[in-house]
Amino acid sequence: MRYSLVGLDCPNCAAKLERELRKVNGLESINVNFNTLSVELPEMLEEEARAVIKRVEPGVKLQRAKRSQSFSSGGEAEEHNNLWAIIGAGLLFAIGLIFNQSLHDTRFSWAEYAVLITAYLLVGSPVILAAFRKLVRRQFFDENFLMTIATVGAIAIHQLPEAVGVMLFYAVGEYLQDRAVDRSRRSITALLNIQPEYANLKDNGGMRQVRPEEVEIGQVIIIKPGEKVPLDGEIIEGVSFVDTAALTGESVPRKVQKGEKIFSGMINGQGVLTARVSKSFKDSSVTRILELVEKAGERKAPTEQFITKFAHFYTPIVVGAAALMAVIPPLLVPGATFSEWIYRALVLLVISCPCALMVSIPLGYFCGIGAASKNGILVKGANYLDALAELDTAVFDKTGTLTKGVFRVTGIVTKNHFTPEEILSAAAGAEIYSNHPIAQSILAAYREKTGKKITDDQVHDYREIPAHGISASVNGQRVLVGNDRLMHKENIVHEDCDVAGTIVYVAIDGVYAGYIVISDELKGDAKEAISRLKRLGIRKTVMLSGDDKTVVEKISREIGIDAYFAELLPGDKVQMVEELEKEIKHRHKQKLAFVGDGINDAPVITRADIGVAMGGLGSDAVIEAADIVLMEDAPSKLARAVEIARRTRRIVRENIYMALSVKAFFILLSTIGLAGIWEAVFADVGVTLLAVLNSSRTLQRGKLLL
Repeated sequence: MRYSLVGLDCPNCAAKLERELRKVNGLESINVNFNTLSVELPEMLEEEARAVIKRVEPGVKLQRAKRSQSFSSGGEAEEHNNLWAIIGAGLLFAIGLIFNQSLHDTRFSWAEYAVLITAYLLVGSPVILAAFRKLVRRQFFDENFLMTIATVGAIAIHQLPEAVGVMLFYAVGEYLQDRAVDRSRRSITALLNIQPEYANLKDNGGMRQVRPEEVEIGQVIIIKPGEKVPLDGEIIEGVSFVDTAALTGESVPRKVQKGEKIFSGMINGQGVLTARVSKSFKDSSVTRILELVEKAGERKAPTEQFITKFAHFYTPIVVGAAALMAVIPPLLVPGATFSEWIYRALVLLVISCPCALMVSIPLGYFCGIGAASKNGILVKGANYLDALAELDTAVFDKTGTLTKGVFRVTGIVTKNHFTPEEILSAAAGAEIYSNHPIAQSILAAYREKTGKKITDDQVHDYREIPAHGISASVNGQRVLVGNDRLMHKENIVHEDCDVAGTIVYVAIDGVYAGYIVISDELKGDAKEAISRLKRLGIRKTVMLSGDDKTVVEKISREIGIDAYFAELLPGDKVQMVEELEKEIKHRHKQKLAFVGDGINDAPVITRADIGVAMGGLGSDAVIEAADIVLMEDAPSKLARAVEIARRTRRIVRENIYMALSVKAFFILLSTIGLAGIWEAVFADVGVTLLAVLNSSRTLQRGKLLL
């Protein structure tokens, strides 16, 4: 069951909440997703989870997530209240500064204190209350605690305007930071705004609007021009063009007509379509996509995991260092005063808050996953996005991945006085029970040529010979149909063929009758895909196929593949991937991706560092098996995925370098007394805001990063 976390506005708090929830029996692997403000947990453990949340983060509420709630923080009213508090405090602060400048002889007059303390409490009370609640629970080390110590300390050493100004600046920064984070979330909502609100259900000769969840499998729906397709189904009436951009990233409309499948999230063009629903709403394409994108934030990249652990130990170390800075120099350095070094210690506390890293890094990955989704690329986690950025070797299946997988008979060569009709009839009979595309192409050619169908009573003693072909009795004749290995196995005298295409050998009653040439067509962007991967610096491209070596070699040369392996069984493909992975082990952090198009590739997809499935629309098995799903049948999408992954990694690294370098610079300045609390707040809140805004750049589609 998925729940929303209302009131969770701190990534450090999310990390603490996750740690405490994992201590509950049954929630050991739970993930608190700060990006979507959500968590998934068993319904039976809801009350236990509520108790933990109330203890750790009393201000956070656990609510059952609604369909339209996924990416919304739900805090607009609170944002308005914060804004008015900031405006009010700002006015009081300005008045306080006037008192401070004009009353030199009574610097700490009651008037000044009354105005400035009121301003301080107006913007600082949420921070102080949060710090107090943490103190009661013995949770000392977070940004609220640091800000409270710093500003109360400033008041204690008679720096009242500075304390108020710092808290005001902090509140402004937090407000802008929250707005920036919400903006990024809303941007992702816009990217994934593909969920339909209603369905036109055909009922009792009429039509009525219902929620998509209410429609059952087998019922008939009507999709009007301009409407989103609400559920997966099969068109039973109508012709139209549909916009599939939200699902596949492809901007060119696709023509659909009677007998074809249609998927939820598509947008209908000008024609009216009538479709029979084939999947319930919870299993529809659009729902699966949204669930995958939401859950992607739960699989953290190594960088995210490191930063979470880093912050856990970092804050106590900083507080300890600040305490030493406040005490040791006044005791050891001649002329040093406690007030001076306490002030420097307070500055250090403010500078050292890890918010910039804790917020911007997961947000950067989340935006990257959203950008990939907009391009029709589903990435199941930030860890896979990180791995894709380190891609070294790209391995492709051939049929259906680099080629269209649509086979057709392009030639029949006869031997030993057999006729083409006899060869085609015998081969069609032998292939009658096979669902393989090559078998279907032979059956289609027979139907087209003769206008007839092979019937079951014509075929007897049917037997499949794994990795070789088929043996069967067709119209009383013993027929062998298969590859060169089958001919050798059955001691059939034949010649080796060097022909462009897949060769199917046919023997009738022990005599070589000839062969059928089957051709497959390359996908339009297959050559472009390999070219772009090489321009991106991918070291090696490989093609694995169970097809004949001659065919595989020809295709490899045509599209520029570096290496190929032919005549492989599914188990052989797994072995080849394992051997290729051994080759790249000595290269630091380099990864191998395998790209396949169907459930037959599942073993290899599972085994590879990065399993990529192509053509995920309507294919549950493909989506489940892969780490990354290319929703369109276009191998060039892999290059686009690599570009997005590298862009995301670059922006995340920019945030890390920027945050650490700015903080290190100001820590140095504060240590030697050249930075005050004003500069410290910029080093904290200002850098956090810049990092969040930088992370949102990941959502930009921009130009291809070649």
